[in-house]
Amino acid sequence: MSKRNVYIGLVHAPVYNKNMDVITTSITNLDLHDIARSASTYGVARYYVIHPVEVQQELARRILGYWTGGFGAEYNPDRQQAFRVLSLVPELAEALNEIEQEWGTKPVLVTTDARTYPNTVSYLELRQRISSETRPFFVLFGTGWGIIKEVMEQADYILEPVYGQGEYNHLSVRSAVAIILDRLLGEEWYRT
Repeated sequence: MSKRNVYIGLVHAPVYNKNMDVITTSITNLDLHDIARSASTYGVARYYVIHPVEVQQELARRILGYWTGGFGAEYNPDRQQAFRVLSLVPELAEALNEIEQEWGTKPVLVTTDARTYPNTVSYLELRQRISSETRPFFVLFGTGWGIIKEVMEQADYILEPVYGQGEYNHLSVRSAVAIILDRLLGEEWYRT
């Protein structure tokens, strides 16, 4: 099965802040660039940036326009290619609906978190499901301090946390996305 059955989403709202208040975070230039580059590198079908505020969407459109049609497209054509997978949507439901319309079936919803849950799945198990099933998979990443409980409860699976060797465990979302995409879609270097 082609890796094109994998979609990712970066959720800016609703998410938690460090006090567990429900908030909306800001779109960052680095998240647009770096996650689009990772998504393109690993063959993700589409990278959804989910943000309900029009002013933030307009900011993202200006950045995308510069790199896909302005001087930036001439200066760095690779960036233009990476941004082809990026779509802006105001809410999660719209992204889910687009994927369902494209495939004729609801995507398997996978969320990520730094905690474990009863429906937590390992990287190896999810990797095997992605490669053996014909359904689309939609992996969500949260900004701020994570995706709200109500969305987590809708997930078919919650991916196990990324752990390093140190006691500190608070990766940037860009780093987490790159690591997770490599574990799910990268070459099987560990088998050699």
